[in-house]
Amino acid sequence: MAIRVYADTSVFGGLFDIEFAEASRRFFELVAAHTLRLVTSSVVAREIDGAPEQVRAAFRAGLGGAELLRVSDAAVRLAAGYIDAGILTARSADDSLHVALATVGRCDLIVSWNFRDIVRFDKIRLYNEVNGRFGFDPIAIHSPHEVIRINDQDV
Repeated sequence: MAIRVYADTSVFGGLFDIEFAEASRRFFELVAAHTLRLVTSSVVAREIDGAPEQVRAAFRAGLGGAELLRVSDAAVRLAAGYIDAGILTARSADDSLHVALATVGRCDLIVSWNFRDIVRFDKIRLYNEVNGRFGFDPIAIHSPHEVIRINDQDV
């Protein structure tokens, strides 16, 4: 069974960033090979609306077979829990929703290039503490670069 991976907006944009393009492309190759099951959300779709056309086109292309999560009351409450705990500020409400949607949607992990608010060792521990208080399992959070390495081998 494929690993369910929530990809935030940065992963789609990463396809067109010199620093992140190769790992992002390889991530989507794993999705195309059904090694990973892509999960994204209505929040990503909304954020993508304001992105350059090439990013919007990549998002549309990546949606084939992807699972699209909708914002739920449980996700909104959990996202507010992250903000109340001081992990993020209200200014980063969408980032808190990304983590909450993936958690409530029971994804295996989140991939992101957002090293300020999501892929940070100190914040991951705090997200999972709040998840536990709300009755959810911990969630793994990694960059695509980490995820493209399966069984300690580049794929």
